[in-house]
This record gives sequence, structure tokens and C-alpha cells, in this order.
Amino acid sequence: MPRRKAADRTGPVKTRSRDGCKECRASRVRCDTKKPICTRCQEKGLPCMKNLVLKWESEFISRGAAFGRAGVWNKTGANQPTRGSLSSETHEWCPVPTIGPWGFINSGVSTFERPDEVNVDFDELNALISVAQTSNSPQLWSWLQHFPHLSGLCTNFNPRLPPSLALFPDLSRSGHGELFDYYLQQVCPRTAASSAFSSPFASVILPFCLSASPTLFKAIQALGACHWSRLNPSYGAIGLRYKSEALRDLRQRLSSEGSLTCSMDPEVLVIMIMLCLYEIVDKCDQQWTIHLKGANDLIRLRRKQQTTLAQSTGPSDPVTSFAEQFFAFQDVMGRTACAKEVLFGTNYWKPDERNIDLWMGCSPELVSILAKITDMSRTRRQNTSDADKASFSLRAASLERQLANLVQEVGEGDDEILALVADSKRLAAMLYLHCSLHGAGPTTPLVKSYVRQILRLISDLLDRKSLVNVTWPVFVAAVELDPSDDEVFPESEMESGSGRAIVLRSLATMADSTISNIARTRAVITKLWQTRDSDLMKGTALQNQCNDWEWHVVPISNAMSLA
Repeated sequence: MPRRKAADRTGPVKTRSRDGCKECRASRVRCDTKKPICTRCQEKGLPCMKNLVLKWESEFISRGAAFGRAGVWNKTGANQPTRGSLSSETHEWCPVPTIGPWGFINSGVSTFERPDEVNVDFDELNALISVAQTSNSPQLWSWLQHFPHLSGLCTNFNPRLPPSLALFPDLSRSGHGELFDYYLQQVCPRTAASSAFSSPFASVILPFCLSASPTLFKAIQALGACHWSRLNPSYGAIGLRYKSEALRDLRQRLSSEGSLTCSMDPEVLVIMIMLCLYEIVDKCDQQWTIHLKGANDLIRLRRKQQTTLAQSTGPSDPVTSFAEQFFAFQDVMGRTACAKEVLFGTNYWKPDERNIDLWMGCSPELVSILAKITDMSRTRRQNTSDADKASFSLRAASLERQLANLVQEVGEGDDEILALVADSKRLAAMLYLHCSLHGAGPTTPLVKSYVRQILRLISDLLDRKSLVNVTWPVFVAAVELDPSDDEVFPESEMESGSGRAIVLRSLATMADSTISNIARTRAVITKLWQTRDSDLMKGTALQNQCNDWEWHVVPISNAMSLA
């Protein structure tokens, strides 16, 4: 029987219930929607539940389907446009927020609760080093490809070190003679800015070891084990044991022989060098400065004794000369950040010595200028009278001229990398002078120019995979980056013009290519960036007549090793 048309029907039009229960809808039966249970479910003993299904119009439109019956048909048969159909009209559902040029880096609750505290434990460089604990890790091997000197020595992260050198047979009987070999093959190359020359940690220390006591070998093995423990944590306990034994022997020697006698023996200073480097590689906290202060006391005592005996106060042998230079350089470079009183004054440096030192990566003349800048920065706020301020300005201008006219010579041979490292430190010294003495900041055009030049040199060294002895220029450029103008290079010149990206990429490479504690350096830089970003948002101003360096860098840079 044909279905009657709507016009021929009599009686009320039956419509489908929109509130029917699940059972009635499944059986295609009209539900009377009686509450709490419909009549049909009550008679048949069925559970009466509603099946609520949410449908979103945007999902139907994205699939090109109609949403329900809207615009598809109606009882009159007239076509209607589909409601919510796709059109060329653009709808703005919510306003797009303005993205500022600043952003927090690795921020957490502690960043705001303890703004002056630098936390090194959670630095992401620790995660970079810890990948070596996973055997046969593809990520590690891709990482090691950047360091061919490591990838050729690693099999399951145990360097293929040969047996202990025949010159020191006692090391083989000690059970850990490979640590001395690790020191020669892995630690010493990381102390020289150029591979074309031999590091003084090998060329000066190794011949001296021929007549050294077992205490020096313990200190060297402790340093090797501490550095090796970054890839193999099992060497951490071994390094701690050797360090404890070397410290015990050194204390006994100082107490039995006396400070005056020990000050005349260069071996004591060499032992303190190794223990100082151990503390720098390990945590880089206040412990390494204890060895620095102890060495300063011994060196002053030796020089005083030489003056009493009418002898020359200069070092008479290459070992003593290198030891004095090591501690004096550590002191000068570290105190540029924290602005503490300098222990080793300018009398340890020849102001006219322009030859670039292989370990320092710059000339002694540049280090002498840095020591003078730090001394002046400590007394800057003490100049209250006009005469004192004028004298201060004249001395600062004189140091600026010396840096501008400074010529650093490579010496024997021609090494381009060593010259680039020395030039980066000269530019960093100019930047440090303007910030610490003249009150310049990240927004100063001159500062931006120096930051751009330093990072350009660092990028060049990064491309050459040679980032040894550039911790200090990277640090100086990083702390003076303008947070509101981070693009230091045009995009047409480099893949990434972000200054912070260049700094972080350099630090990741330096984590293995140097013996400095890059994790501590990176933590301080990150903390300072967080502070600058916060000040940019809140509009915090400098207080107590502090310049930018004193306000942002000095409070969080205590006991840093930037040599």
C-alpha cells in the first residue's frame, strides 16, 4: 500500500522523541519518556538509560559532512543552505596574544622562591653527560661524532688505553695505571687551545714526574678518575680515594717539613694544581679556592725568603713558573665575575709580554690589564670627589687604549685557531671594561657590537670544532646579551641568529672539549637570563648606584673558574 502524503494524513503528526531511552531507540520503538523509567522498559524489565552522544559541528564540517539535518531537507522539500558550512569568510574565535621577545629558560618554582640561588644539579648538561651511561646508545654515538678523539677511544665507554708507560712501572702495580694514561691522552689535550703545540700539563709536568713522589701520582690519578667519571661513574669513588690519599700525604708533609721548606719545593705546587683541578671538574664550588689561597701563601713565602737571601724573586725553574702562572691566571679570570679582592696582583704578569700562552689562550699583557680592570671596578663607588672621578676616568681610558692597540703574537709557528681564541678574549676584555667601569649594559649599542663580534668568533671556532680556553669570552658575551634583542646576526648570514642559541650550542660542545666545569658556567648564565627576563617584564631598575655588571653578574658568580 503506498504511503500517504503528508497532506492526506489526518490527526496529529507523530514526531520522533528526542529524549527516548537507549533500549527504545535501539528497537526503533517510540519511547513515552516516562520518568524515572519508561513504560516499555518497566514492562519488559529492561534498564532504562539515556545514551548521550555529543556531536560537534566543526568535526562534521572538517569532514565535509552535513551536521544533522540542517540544510539537507525539510518537510516542504525546499533546499536550505547548510548552517555552519565552509565559506571563505574568516572567523576569529579568540584574539591572538602579543608574543614578547623574552621567555623564561628552565624556570621552576625555585626560580622565584630562591632568585639568588644557582642550582647546578638540575642543569641539562648533566643529562648530556649521563647518556654515556647507556651502553651502545645511538644518541651517544651521534654525539661522539662531534669529538673524534673520543669516538675512536670508546667501546662500551671504556677508552682503549694502552698499558701504563714504561717510564713509570710502579703505576702498573698500583692497580689503576690507566688513570695516568687517561690524564696524558684525554685531560692534557683539553687544556691547550691549539693541537699544534704540546700542552704544558704534559710538556712541563711529565718530565718532572720522573723524580716525583707517589703523592703527585696520586693527585694526577685522582684528576684523571674524576674527569673519566663523567663517562663512567664507577671511577668517581676511585678518584675520591686517590684525592683523599693525596690530601693526607700533603698535610703530613706540610706539618712535618714546615711551610717554608715546602714553599721551596715545586712538587708541592704541582700537587695543589692537580687537587685544584679535581675540585673544579667535580663541583666547582668553594673547595677549589682553598687550594688557590694555600698556593698563594706558599708562593708569597717563597718570594719573601728569596728577598731575604738577596736572590731573584722570579721562578728559577719551568715547573715553578708554570705553577705560579696557573694559580695567578685562575685567580684573575675567576674574580672578573665575582669582583672579589685579587690575591695574585699585577706583579705576576709582564705588561709587555705579547706572546700568546698556549694554556691561557692569550698574552700575559692582556691578563695584566684584566687584573687592573678588576681592581678599579672594586673601587669605582669609592670615588666621591670630582678629582677622584676624573682620575678614575683617565685610568679607564688608558686601559681602553691599551686594549685597542694590543697585539698578541702566536710566537713560533702560525696557528690561526690560537689567534682567534686570543682575539675573542681581547674583545671580551673590552666588553668587560665598558660594563664594569663605564656602567654599560646589554642595551648599549657598543655592548651589542662587542657581543656580536665575540659570538661571531665563537661561531667560527664552533664550526672548526675547537672550543678550548674560550669559557671566559663565552661567559662575558652571554651575560651581556640583550633579552629584548636576541637576534645578533642577520638570518641571511647564519642558520640561527639567536645569541642564546649560539651560547647554548657552544656550551654543549665545550662540555667535553675542556676541563672546565661547564655545567656550573651554564647554570649561572641560565640564572642570569631568567633574572633579566623577569626584570624586563617587571621593569626592575638598578639600585644602590650599582652598574649592570654589579647588579646582575656579581651576586651569582662566586667561586667560578673561568680560566
